[in-house]
Amino acid sequence: MIKNQPIIGVHDVEKSSKWYQHLLDCKSGHGGDTFEMLQDSNGSTFLCLHKWGEHDHPTLSNPDILPGNGLILYLTVEDLKKAWKNAQDLHAEIEEQLHLNPNSGREQFCLKDPDGYYLMITA
Repeated sequence: MIKNQPIIGVHDVEKSSKWYQHLLDCKSGHGGDTFEMLQDSNGSTFLCLHKWGEHDHPTLSNPDILPGNGLILYLTVEDLKKAWKNAQDLHAEIEEQLHLNPNSGREQFCLKDPDGYYLMITA
């Protein structure tokens, strides 16, 4: 089995964690102001948040670069309508409205998180 648990650099770990928890109905698996592990309802980690410049990781050292260049966080959720409503509640920056993707045959919407990362949320 291979699992992917991307780590993204963020300016404010606690703020981003709360934003993701609200959007995706997920929970904190670590907590703190420098590192967070976001977990689904089964307790599986699916995304980590790392404060820019902490712990001397070379690819997480410069917060002035464009975050997410070349990266799409593609997230599959159980309740897409609820995630869509949560995105509205958060006044999230919507890049694509809820629609049917003709390539995948799935409903999805796209938005940016507080740090500018591009998220594709699908059923």
